[in-house]
Amino acid sequence: MHIVITGASSGIGAAYARHFAAEGHKLTLVARRRDLLVALAAELPTETLVVAQDLGDLESSTTFLGAAEDALGPIDVLVNNAGVQVVGPFAQTSSEDGEQCIRVDLLAPLRLTRAVLPSMIRRKTGVIVDVASMAALAPTPGMAYYNAAKGGLAAASEGLRAELRPLGVHVVTVYPGIIASTAMAQAAMTKYGSSSVMNLTPRGTEEVLAKLTLSAITGRHDRVIYPRSGALARWFPATTRWLMDRFTPPLRGEAHD
Repeated sequence: MHIVITGASSGIGAAYARHFAAEGHKLTLVARRRDLLVALAAELPTETLVVAQDLGDLESSTTFLGAAEDALGPIDVLVNNAGVQVVGPFAQTSSEDGEQCIRVDLLAPLRLTRAVLPSMIRRKTGVIVDVASMAALAPTPGMAYYNAAKGGLAAASEGLRAELRPLGVHVVTVYPGIIASTAMAQAAMTKYGSSSVMNLTPRGTEEVLAKLTLSAITGRHDRVIYPRSGALARWFPATTRWLMDRFTPPLRGEAHD
């Protein structure tokens, strides 16, 4: 398969790249940092195309797709993984930062999905993987823009599944919880401090998430919730919201002016 992974330079995206490459799949790796992508591609045992692209620039966010298909063939799987996290009191968060989060986390994935669909529908095959967040199931105080973006992506993803299934295209929605080794998780935990509900929940690893996601792609499963304890947020939303409200302390650190 030819798999496109956005946000591939580090964290979950890089873990996806390593796991998918180990299974022999061709990869198009997309992120802002070309140097990190080149270093990652050098260690992968498969055909790989590197694309340096800022997905926050919506007008150019899909322009690489033609070159990717020319280089590695039709796109079989699109993994919308790129994400920006904004943590801080909403009243003190700059609109610029918040709107960049919405562009990268929600609008760019929708544009990319819309761009790859005609070919997938024509071939009656293809998979869209939307990496949302546990924040889509359990919105966290102090992350309003991120909650909105990931919640919107999850809602679109879950709705598109039923819409596209009769056309031969499958949609997988991924809900990662705390993947402690990622820079995004570490930054959030620093902001919230040791008394946060984040420190009461199980941690996951990038490698296991990558394995579960590939299994969902090949097995046509609807969603991945990892760690599995996160499923409680889906089945008991009121209890989860109470826990978030009760155990999320005031944010640490400076917010935007």
